[in-house]
Amino acid sequence: MKKLFYTVFTLMLVAFVAQSATRSKKADVAANLSVFTSIVKELQTNYVDTIDMEKSMTSAIDAMLQGLDPYTEYIPRKDQEDFRSRTSGEYAGIGSYVMQRGGNVYISGPYENSPAAKAGLRAGDMILIIDGDTVTGMTTEKVTERLKGPKGTKVNVVVKRPYVTDSIVSVEIEREKISIPSVPYYGMLRDGIGYMLLTQYTEKSADEIRQAIESLQAQNARGLILDLRDNGGGYLESAVKILGFFLPKGTEVLRTRGKGVLDEKVYKTSSKPIAPDIPLVVLTDGGTASASEITAGALQDLDRAVIVGSRSFGKGLVQTTRTLPFDGLLKVTVAKYYIPSGRLIQAIDYSHRNADGTVSRIADSLTHKFSTAAGREVRDGGGITPDVEVKYPEISRITYNVVADNWAFDFANRFRASHDSIPPIGTFEITDEIYSDFKKSIDPAKFNYDKVCETIIDRLKEAAKIEGYMSDSLMAQIGVLEGMMKHPLDRDLDTHRTTIAPYLEREIADRYYHRRGEVQSVLRHDIAVDSAVNLLSDPQRYKSILTPKSQKNK
Repeated sequence: MKKLFYTVFTLMLVAFVAQSATRSKKADVAANLSVFTSIVKELQTNYVDTIDMEKSMTSAIDAMLQGLDPYTEYIPRKDQEDFRSRTSGEYAGIGSYVMQRGGNVYISGPYENSPAAKAGLRAGDMILIIDGDTVTGMTTEKVTERLKGPKGTKVNVVVKRPYVTDSIVSVEIEREKISIPSVPYYGMLRDGIGYMLLTQYTEKSADEIRQAIESLQAQNARGLILDLRDNGGGYLESAVKILGFFLPKGTEVLRTRGKGVLDEKVYKTSSKPIAPDIPLVVLTDGGTASASEITAGALQDLDRAVIVGSRSFGKGLVQTTRTLPFDGLLKVTVAKYYIPSGRLIQAIDYSHRNADGTVSRIADSLTHKFSTAAGREVRDGGGITPDVEVKYPEISRITYNVVADNWAFDFANRFRASHDSIPPIGTFEITDEIYSDFKKSIDPAKFNYDKVCETIIDRLKEAAKIEGYMSDSLMAQIGVLEGMMKHPLDRDLDTHRTTIAPYLEREIADRYYHRRGEVQSVLRHDIAVDSAVNLLSDPQRYKSILTPKSQKNK
């Protein structure tokens, strides 16, 4: 208990000092710490029930840090392995995603060529026993902890496989060092355009992107697409290295500024570019954040790429980790970053909160104008606004529920159980027969989805009753309208086949070709990628977008 007390005391001291937004006087900090330690001692000595001091302290720390920003956090020793594996993209284990459903843990997909895949584990397998101990009812965190272990050690896993006769499968798996690729897929699209998907920034991301660029160049790519959608960032130095592949050596791509005048750091590219002139499109969306925004923003500010998609997240804060006593870590925001035009793209000012403690995005009317190297107008304060915006169609409720409630996931598992192979991605498609089988796999009694039109009619009835307009004639007319808008599930599935089928295709592709196949399947129906390919296939339009309005009129 004494060791825990001193650990917590040190953490609270670090956290109090880290509150640069409030900048309390030293005397105030000392007074608050004295009050805090006195409360801990009193509770320890006099509280009527036993207190889980570690849990209480962690809750207190988390609550205080949440008052700063979502990125400053305390990482206790038990969580550090997971934290390091996220930043490095490496860990030792069997190499599989897992998911929780109905209180049990399932394999949601083994990585390609991983020990789990080699042992024959499949998506949909319910994990029953690990090394002789039942794990039914355990959380994904507990199961993951048991599946991980030192490289070279073995683990016995018993699973229940759906849609097969001998449903209980037992396998022995030798754990390996698992490297999760930052670039799960790259390849050539139509019209000689190369495509690269970058999902995160780890220490190896730059090497993977270099390999992708060189491979696509060897295939005579005449344009490149760098897909940063849903890339939440990561290792900042990798972003700088990747920028160096496209920009001249010595180009300034980033400045970070801390709370002191001397806490400014300038980042420049340090190597000769490998693709200095090839036309480049970067795809962004609301999940593009942090290091991925540095990449997209710098390329936009320096007029080196056209940004296509939707506005990025808007995270302009830099974190670093500080070691604490007794093996603790504090991930703390230490600076803000500014891309080459001088703009800060941070969308939320966490130091100024609403009266209820919530935060809001900076209004577009409060943002400021900046200029790219060529003189194009860009703005700060709200992420990276694309040069070419892509509007995605609304997803129907029935399509949403097919995916969210795992109907597509389960059908792909059923399909895999009865089909040993499928044609290569690019030729495989959801035929009438496959779609008919999918419809039959759905139990209407268990399929729940919001029928918007029926809900609106129900509300209309209620409103008519309240307002006193309900009559036999009105009720009859509403009944006619209700009959016109009430469709059976089978008909709704047919109506929305064009939006549902691509989700079935990607799930089935994943069962045979893993993540690589899933990405290839998604690309066949991706309107943002189509927009990027069309743009790169039109050099005049590409050049026009990167030209300031003032020069276009000359």
